[in-house]
Amino acid sequence: MTHSVKVDPLNEEHDLLGKIRALRERLAGLSERNPAEFGELDFEAALQAVERDARSLAASRAELESLIDLSPVGMVVFDSKTGDPIRLNREAQWIIDRLDPNGRTTEELADVARVRRGGGREVAFQDYPLTRLLSSGEEVRGEEYVISTPEGRSVNVLVNATPVLSGEGEVESVVATLQDVAKLEELQRLRAEFLAKVSHELRTPLTAIKGSAATLIASGTSLDPAEALQFQRIIEEQAENMRGLITDLLDVARIEAGGLSVSAEPTEVSVLLEQARSIFLSGGGRDYIQIDLPPDLPRVSADRGRITQVLGNLLSNAARYSPGGSAIRVAAVQRDMYIEFSVADEGMGIADEQLQGLFATFSRVREADDSGEEADSGLGLAISKGIVEAHGGRIWAESDGPGLGATFSFTLPVVEEPTYVGQALSSQPGSAQSSTTRSRRTRVLVIDDDPLTLKYVREMLVKAGIEPIVAANANDLGRLIRTERPHLVLLDLVLPGADGIELMESVPELAGVPVIFLSAYGRDQVVARALEVGAEDYIVKPFSPTELLARINTAIRRRTAVEPAEPPEPYVLGDLRIDYRARRVLLAGRHVGMTDLEYRTLLELSANAGRVVSHAELLQRVWGPGHTGNAGAVRTVVKNLRRKLRDSASNPTYISNEHGVGYRMSVGEGGETDEPAE
Repeated sequence: MTHSVKVDPLNEEHDLLGKIRALRERLAGLSERNPAEFGELDFEAALQAVERDARSLAASRAELESLIDLSPVGMVVFDSKTGDPIRLNREAQWIIDRLDPNGRTTEELADVARVRRGGGREVAFQDYPLTRLLSSGEEVRGEEYVISTPEGRSVNVLVNATPVLSGEGEVESVVATLQDVAKLEELQRLRAEFLAKVSHELRTPLTAIKGSAATLIASGTSLDPAEALQFQRIIEEQAENMRGLITDLLDVARIEAGGLSVSAEPTEVSVLLEQARSIFLSGGGRDYIQIDLPPDLPRVSADRGRITQVLGNLLSNAARYSPGGSAIRVAAVQRDMYIEFSVADEGMGIADEQLQGLFATFSRVREADDSGEEADSGLGLAISKGIVEAHGGRIWAESDGPGLGATFSFTLPVVEEPTYVGQALSSQPGSAQSSTTRSRRTRVLVIDDDPLTLKYVREMLVKAGIEPIVAANANDLGRLIRTERPHLVLLDLVLPGADGIELMESVPELAGVPVIFLSAYGRDQVVARALEVGAEDYIVKPFSPTELLARINTAIRRRTAVEPAEPPEPYVLGDLRIDYRARRVLLAGRHVGMTDLEYRTLLELSANAGRVVSHAELLQRVWGPGHTGNAGAVRTVVKNLRRKLRDSASNPTYISNEHGVGYRMSVGEGGETDEPAE
């Protein structure tokens, strides 16, 4: 008797592994009845090989899907039978959301959308060449289209598309990539502008140097000594300008390669501000600088030269874009375990939509003012961002709009004793009191599928006195957290068969430990999503040892220092019970899994039940002062909480909106509130 087994590992509609297991049991039964039927074929070994291949294929598929989802290029898969899009990645969804923010489905949008070629001819979406691919098998290569809606919204995209054919040569589906042309054009414009500016700034001192040198050579000994000295000073001054520009270019290269090093040491805040002010004034800067410095500020961990460079960049930036005679205000204030520095001007301000890209390498959002002073080359803010982040801090800009001035702020960690890196953190969730050496050391779990990254991070942690626990995949993530009890997890964003953001929501053990993502993807949307689901921080590869250790130290200190106070008794309201001591949330007797950020937000709201907690208060107490989050991040977490608690925003049982302010959680059974009922 001959038995044939056909396995189609690409069929997503069936549970492949389940079928294999069932088939194995069936063959085992047949083998017991009549082993001779199988001859010398080892079906068990064959099935194990098929199962291994299927697992490998599933892992590869999951990894590929994660990469596609995080790709900066929009990707859409169209069904050949219906013509409808059946899969979109995040970038494609973002492009569609720009086209139609009203929430119409992709199919509804396709019915009303119009497409215009680069030449200007407009066609209905149904006549769009991409749609014809579904039947003809044509390809689209690098064609530019403008997709518009009847409401007047439009998006300009560069399209590449190819059909996916079956074994019989029939079109099964079409895969299309969409690139936002506006982004490409903006990047090209910034790069061209940057190169032109750098070229100009190099040519200007070179011209002065060459002219002065030529004059000195041609004049020989006949030139007056005072005149000769003047030309020599011009050469020296312009050579110094060139040196500064080249140094900036090298700093940018180091930052982008993750090789910028800082030598942080305990430093007085007043020393940093005074040194930056003196250098700024000696370089010809305005003398009207107000410094607001409260007494008894703790020292910060800082590379004095580098942070002085940051403050100098911000002072020069403020002077460049504000009218002469106006004040520049410099301040420093303590925010828990950070010192927040700020430099504010009364200048031209910044539009809200421009704030996000302000620190990009080629960005120069604000143009020169009417004073005649030229705008900078676009390197200063990018370098400042790299320096601050290498210290474990954050930098951001705020403005009420054009003409209303701007404030640039950044944070540096406070120097505290004992330092946390390399020492025990008995207050950390999951860490037990012990006299062993193991309990006195900080333990960091590192999950990354790149062996070189694992080796690099492991050696870095060992040198810092940290105990590394390393793994190449996320299969044992929950078990490793339970058994090794790490103080912090370094998690690769894209792993074989796993998406780091999805792991934050599916692995309950991650709720009790701070997580820092490691990723080659530095797009703002990806970083924002990672922070929204509960990550403490996000580091873009490549990174320097200084930056990684500073961020580990900061994350652990933030967790131990910014823990909301837990009420002594559980919160109970209807089906909801929050057991603070057990760090457990129950709904109708069932455990509710939450990310750490969700739990801490719920803790803050329930601890202040009956009172309004503003967005700013939640950001300060839950996210911590090191995060540059906004009200949108808070709304995302509260939305997730409502979904998990089966609560409704329109008819809330637990969490109510206070429009434009924040949220109020209902008073628990037996609870009291100081505020009058509304």
